[in-house]
Amino acid sequence: MIYNTLGKTGLEVSRLGFGTMRLPTGSDNSDIDEAEASRMLRYAIENGVNIIDTAYPYHASDLDGDGNSERFLGKFLKENDLREDIILQTKSPLWLIESHEDFGYYLDKQLEKLQTDYIDIYLLHSLTVADWEKVKKLDVFSFLDEALASGKVRHVGFSSHIEVDYVIEIIDEYPKWEVALTQLNYLDEYYQSGVMGTNYLRQVNMGSMIMEPLRGGRLVNNIPDEVQKLWAMSEVERTPVEWALQYLWNRDDVDCVFSGMTSLEQVKDNIRIASTEDLISENDQEIIREVARTYRGFLGNECTRCGYCMPCPHGVDIINCLTEYNIAHMMGDPKASAMQYFTLIDDDSRADSCVECMECIPFCTQMLNIPEELQKVYEYFGSEFDHF
Repeated sequence: MIYNTLGKTGLEVSRLGFGTMRLPTGSDNSDIDEAEASRMLRYAIENGVNIIDTAYPYHASDLDGDGNSERFLGKFLKENDLREDIILQTKSPLWLIESHEDFGYYLDKQLEKLQTDYIDIYLLHSLTVADWEKVKKLDVFSFLDEALASGKVRHVGFSSHIEVDYVIEIIDEYPKWEVALTQLNYLDEYYQSGVMGTNYLRQVNMGSMIMEPLRGGRLVNNIPDEVQKLWAMSEVERTPVEWALQYLWNRDDVDCVFSGMTSLEQVKDNIRIASTEDLISENDQEIIREVARTYRGFLGNECTRCGYCMPCPHGVDIINCLTEYNIAHMMGDPKASAMQYFTLIDDDSRADSCVECMECIPFCTQMLNIPEELQKVYEYFGSEFDHF
């Protein structure tokens, strides 16, 4: 296994982290196959993975629920006496926070679920601009200060799916941030905070952790023939998983990449890749860029995210509705994209809130009939998340 220093935390972390959002399950998402999941975690730890990520809602029966991932992980670490062998990371469920006291309530509940008296890295979960304004009003800074001073939390940071300008603003408002978890893969260089975000994290010496390196598996499953032909042009034979992971590990602004693994075979394969130095040549970098351009050719519409259609007088988040639709259409997998659509866009801002007032149409630089495009988004995703 290869290790990196996680920014100013000074922690030496395996460059492959174990994400526990997609553990093997039985009858439903909350029913973790504990025997198989234990085999996976045990193999990972024995073979060098030393950082595990979880969160309050992971493996719940619904998106906002009290999930079983933390409970399973706490039980596994205690029964196998492995708590001191790993760096444990979890996240504060911001959507449930309504008062200052709620911060401490959920932290204590998570410590109980995890059967530990401290969390190595505690993140504000999936921070949005609205969440940030809310938690600032609830004095999140004093909560973080107290959590650090008490020893319940050793390092603090945040995860986010927001644009780079907001990420920079959040970083600059609290001097004790040490890590951030952002989304990046070769398709998402300029989506959300992207490569500009990881570059800024490096500039301020914050630990840079990556989620969705395979875009929920969509970069390695059902690969179009056009993409397969491009991969075959390289002098180095790599699997799609190797292309995606090594792309990230070839960057000097990425410390750790979390993979949500579902089987022991995936664990073994990812560890093999993480333990191999694979310098990607400039020729192969160009192949990666061409693959990304090819995927973008499958977009559902020509929205460029210029923003001239915003704000919608009825509160529809037009840009992000069309963006998530485009990504789902590009990857040919609406179910895999549904989680981002339903978690990142508020209930009353989704496509089904469009009243077809037509006020946005004159402002579209691509001359799209935006209400018609929003109807396509609604038909594609539906009105509620039922894709577990």
